[in-house]
Amino acid sequence: MAGADNGGTTSATFARPRIVAEACPDGAVLLQSTDELHAHPDHVGQELHRWADAAPDQLLITEPTPEGRRAVTYGQARATAQGLAQALLDLGAGPDRPVLVLSGNSPEHLQVTLACYLAGVPVVPASVAYSLSSADHRQLRAMAALVRPSVVFVDDARAFAAAIDAVVDVAHAHGTSAPIVVTRCGSGTRAGRSIVTFDELATTRPGRAARQAYDAIAPDTVAKIIFTSGSTGSPKGVLTTHRMLTSNQQMMRQVWPFLRSEPPVLVDWLPWSHTFGGSHNLGLVLSNGGTLHIDAGRPAPVHFDRTIAALTEVPPTIYVNVPAGYTLLVPRLEADPGFARHFFSRLRLLFYAAAALPQALWDRLELLVDKHADHPIPLTASWGTTETAPAATSAHWFGSRCGCIGVPLPGVRLKLVPTDGKQEIRIAGPSITPGYHERPDATADAFDDEGFYRTGDAVVLVDAEDPGQGLMFDGRIAEDFKLATGTWVSVATVRGRLLSAARVLTDVVLAGHDRDEITALAWLNIDEARAVCGLPPDGDVELDHPALRRHLAAALAQAGAGTGSAGRVVRLLLCDEPPDLDAGEITDKGYINQRAVLEHRADLVELLYSPDGDARMIESAPVAVRGRGPASS
Repeated sequence: MAGADNGGTTSATFARPRIVAEACPDGAVLLQSTDELHAHPDHVGQELHRWADAAPDQLLITEPTPEGRRAVTYGQARATAQGLAQALLDLGAGPDRPVLVLSGNSPEHLQVTLACYLAGVPVVPASVAYSLSSADHRQLRAMAALVRPSVVFVDDARAFAAAIDAVVDVAHAHGTSAPIVVTRCGSGTRAGRSIVTFDELATTRPGRAARQAYDAIAPDTVAKIIFTSGSTGSPKGVLTTHRMLTSNQQMMRQVWPFLRSEPPVLVDWLPWSHTFGGSHNLGLVLSNGGTLHIDAGRPAPVHFDRTIAALTEVPPTIYVNVPAGYTLLVPRLEADPGFARHFFSRLRLLFYAAAALPQALWDRLELLVDKHADHPIPLTASWGTTETAPAATSAHWFGSRCGCIGVPLPGVRLKLVPTDGKQEIRIAGPSITPGYHERPDATADAFDDEGFYRTGDAVVLVDAEDPGQGLMFDGRIAEDFKLATGTWVSVATVRGRLLSAARVLTDVVLAGHDRDEITALAWLNIDEARAVCGLPPDGDVELDHPALRRHLAAALAQAGAGTGSAGRVVRLLLCDEPPDLDAGEITDKGYINQRAVLEHRADLVELLYSPDGDARMIESAPVAVRGRGPASS
């Protein structure tokens, strides 16, 4: 269905890309759109006022409850946020005293965020996993020490009691205090904690302080501080200004012109502690008068039924997810044609970002669209980082290819710089961070001498003669490594081929630095593994199931066919323990930290290279179990 554009709707899905390239004397290549970035609001609060005035009864957000979906309109959200803005200022919040949010996505979380936007107060959304899945709250304590919050918000004081204690301890150690605002669990003082309810603060009457604070907001006022996931390093607090957020949404409106006349409907689980969910997706809704229906699930087998329930209840107009989410969604769509037709019924596009989508999964999605949709639905990608607000590129055309991250958005300048045999992508523009909170050293290191942000990501042009064909993601430069032969391994390429060939794996971490051959640690997609093993939907999958081992051995052979030693994984080991958050192996968005996994599971890596072998290991079908000499190139 690549030939059509709007599927019978009144507005085009995509704007035509117009890209120019310039070769530099030092070998770098500059890319940018010839379309200028149009005017956009000075700050996010203006977006809220715009839609609360134009459509006060329009739903802004809903969340599932046992009694049905609880909804908040634009008018209600503004009224509540204005009261909260005054209350937060009364509690001591200000440009230098942020509000720390510990709990997950909820209408109250959103309204606290909007209040911060109206008051010129940075909001700091912390990963829920730092509070509820961490044994020592190490990362949460470090965040609290760095930002020194004026106020802490949680939905449920009892569930977050240990996390609250950790933050209060840090505040006391620094000679400060941080009142706790809660949705549930009453008010008062418990064990030295000052607690007040959300509802109490929401009834505050806005006064002069709130008006003055609103009038003082400028484009470069910090709207939020987002801590990076640390996929290749230690988390840092990214300063995110109002200009970054509003300019980035204007970029998206220009390349997705249907947004101007069709308020988007999202069904979304992505956490607001990350830029994908909290800046991109929330921004799409708030900037375009749309509605966000909270998906209480996430891409893990034990939680994914909630996602299916949410999508059954509300078919989205834009579906946004990470590849791990599509990995679980596709088998459900394939198994239930009625659900598939419902899911696609009003969908404009399927969108993914944050990681590479395996080719096999892309192919299955396209087949599902062809089979069950009654209008064209493109599968498209974008690329960016927390530091870029986040979207920097977009594949805004029908017929894009798997792995293509698109072209620079209007207003964005890209510089492709030769680095370690690859091309690092660097960025400049209005949506780029001014730096890291209280980290001048990291800020200085993040930019080159021309002011371009160094991303550490690698790309290649689809067609060097036609930059409008877009860029292909070529992995994280820091993740690539050399074999003992001196040959570089492109981790993203090898990993993507293996995931596509295997289908039953949720993620793979490659090992092989200074070794003769590549090996892998991997985790199973239980639903897909059950199908391979011929088990019922609730059957237990044993990691040593013969059918599973045969399937993975064949997948290793298929993924490595026609490649040399730098493209061939010779054996893998299935991990029976999930990635460990406290060890930094994974983020709550599902992104694997390769370096942390290899360090934390060094014993398993050594086992992969042991001459004695191990019964748990799975060898590539053409490779003998014994005699593991250097693989041929």
